[in-house]
Amino acid sequence: MLNKRKSRSVAAVLAFSGTLTISGLHKFYLGQPLWGLLYVLLSWTPIPKVASAIEGVWYLAQDEEAFDRNFNLGKSAVKISQQASNQVGAIADALRELDALRQDGLISEYEFEQKRRQLLDQIS
Repeated sequence: MLNKRKSRSVAAVLAFSGTLTISGLHKFYLGQPLWGLLYVLLSWTPIPKVASAIEGVWYLAQDEEAFDRNFNLGKSAVKISQQASNQVGAIADALRELDALRQDGLISEYEFEQKRRQLLDQIS
């Protein structure tokens, strides 16, 4: 969960749900387990419920870039998708070159298949 990109809307929903149920779930989701534990320990008081509501509003008030800066190590979804598409494009180019080598008879069918699998494994 620590390496996955956090969603602003999921964090807000979890924060608002803390006003009705167990407070602090949004803190665990955002990778702040000590704060989450504190919210759970103080759940018999109104303090975490009020704090959860305020944080839910704060999450929604932020734009995606600010949320990413605070909770996704500055990695925006746009940057991540651009990097992924650049990687896929580079692998597609390499596959085309590999296929040309196979068609020219410079590598065998077996060598082509081995390299093709290696390249495709890099995508996932």
